[in-house]
Amino acid sequence: MSVPDFSTQTELFSTAGLSGSLFAPADRYRLFGKLVYPVLAGARPTLEKCYCLENGRTALEPVLMLGVSLLQELDGVPDRQAVDLLRYHAGWNFALNRQLGDPLFHPSSLVNFRQRLAEHQHSALVFQSVWQALEQAGWVSRQSRQRLDSTQMFGRVAKMSRLDCVRESLRLALQELEGVVPAAARPLGWGAWWERYVENQVDYRASAESLGRKLGEAGGDAWQVLEWVRRAAPAPWASGPQVALLRRVFGEQFDVVAGQPAPRAQESAAVVAEAAEATSTVSPPAPPPASPVVGEPALGEIASGAASVTIQPELPVAVAEAGQRIEPKGKGQLGSDRVQNPHEPEATYAVKGHGAQKKEHVGYKVQVAETVSEAVLAPGEPTCNFIAGVVTQAAHESDEQGAERMAAAQAAMGLGPPPVLYVDGAYVSAEKLVEAQAQGRELIGPAQPAPRKEGRFSTEDFAVEVEARRARCPAGQLSTQCSRLEEEATGKVSYRFEWSTHCHDCPLRAQCLGKDQRHRTLVVGAHHSALQARRQEQRTETFQQRMKHRNAIEGTQSELVRGHGLRRARYRGLGKVALQNYFIGAACNVKRWIRREVWKLQQAASARVGRAAGAATT
Repeated sequence: MSVPDFSTQTELFSTAGLSGSLFAPADRYRLFGKLVYPVLAGARPTLEKCYCLENGRTALEPVLMLGVSLLQELDGVPDRQAVDLLRYHAGWNFALNRQLGDPLFHPSSLVNFRQRLAEHQHSALVFQSVWQALEQAGWVSRQSRQRLDSTQMFGRVAKMSRLDCVRESLRLALQELEGVVPAAARPLGWGAWWERYVENQVDYRASAESLGRKLGEAGGDAWQVLEWVRRAAPAPWASGPQVALLRRVFGEQFDVVAGQPAPRAQESAAVVAEAAEATSTVSPPAPPPASPVVGEPALGEIASGAASVTIQPELPVAVAEAGQRIEPKGKGQLGSDRVQNPHEPEATYAVKGHGAQKKEHVGYKVQVAETVSEAVLAPGEPTCNFIAGVVTQAAHESDEQGAERMAAAQAAMGLGPPPVLYVDGAYVSAEKLVEAQAQGRELIGPAQPAPRKEGRFSTEDFAVEVEARRARCPAGQLSTQCSRLEEEATGKVSYRFEWSTHCHDCPLRAQCLGKDQRHRTLVVGAHHSALQARRQEQRTETFQQRMKHRNAIEGTQSELVRGHGLRRARYRGLGKVALQNYFIGAACNVKRWIRREVWKLQQAASARVGRAAGAATT
């Protein structure tokens, strides 16, 4: 698909000819056309790389599509309404260097354009282009103070239980296989699987015991489907995306255990009869092999599609014919990065807070960085801070990981590390404080308090000198021993301080030791001194005044959520959601840029009026 000829020159008889009467100098559409449209036109060489210049029909103008997508975020309109505004709205046409009555396009073309940007790794193009224009205009610099915080973003998914997730994954895999596997090549249990997972749904009025048994049954069926597919490799259909997803879901939700059911398992005759009835149309299983191996059942057993079910006190267990059990994992074994909905595997689970403040969501996490200016604004003056980065990550990932992703994204834009970064406690650790100090930067944020067990003294009550290998307890006694500990797997170093004879007759013993503890021990990290210094510093008035610079990021996130819809994803997939958020960040910066320009024009007009009034009086 080739791109059309392009010109930045306004035609003689266009909307621009009416600019004097329709659009005042401070009109936002005039300012968009003056400030932003040239920036979008400058991105055309990069946009051209998304198209084939020597093949296919002429494409829609990519600069126009990019401008429409950005105006959508500014005005908060969907695709269909955006095309209607191109048809009727003089401001939109003037801002995009168009005439009223120019040819339009179908709203789905905007979908295809966004897909093209994501596929060619140009999701951040509009954000980076606007940032570079702000830098050239003098509003931002490559190295400036910043504040950073994250907010949750709900994925475009429905909430599913474990049983829903497994059954839906099976349904999608079976439908994918049904279209590519000939009927003669399907296993004998195909009809039972199809009837159970494609044609029927679970009755959720059933008891918890029955639903639990259904989960075990679904696990057994998923295992048999995957084993049949594995044995069919390297058939091309054996590596389809839905089959791969089913394999992932099975690994996240179930364990394959060798051997017979545990003696405590009480087999129910009613359950066995129900399982037999469900598989009555399937041939009986072949005898098990002499030496069953985990994950290697006989082909006849896989084709049979039959699995018996037992009931245990905790969870039901599906017993495979080769002496293997397919056991649902316990709640504590499930990872937060598991698939929550097979229609959106990249939307993961996260929880924030505890008790009444606990917030759960399935989706993504968005890191937002903003510049920090210490200039005092005049009354009514708009902000001179701008969005310096928008990073979308999996919901289960930590804020420290998000900060690392933000640093990498800003480095790709040519920005240096901020000399001062204001954050909350989720970004502060001993390692990060030492790292920032070594780089000559400041990480301004409160350190998390040390855990305090049963009201006893915590690490914060001890004066620890890791470098000198000594520590002083609240009673004023120095430690009697210091040991260096190193984890073999990670190489992480920590130090253990002990007080032996000092604890026997200590008057603070009840506040320091547990019931069966003979003497106090204290384990700290290798960089505990930096953490201890921050905990002491954050109690000072000076630090608390500096932390006020961080508070404004909460208002920025509220602006992005309420004004631009940052809270909910409009698309599925991390790549498309990241594209949405880059457009949101660019739109916020454009809006702030235009407001600054309007303020400048208003101030200039007021100055002219003042000079004219002064000249008249003289």
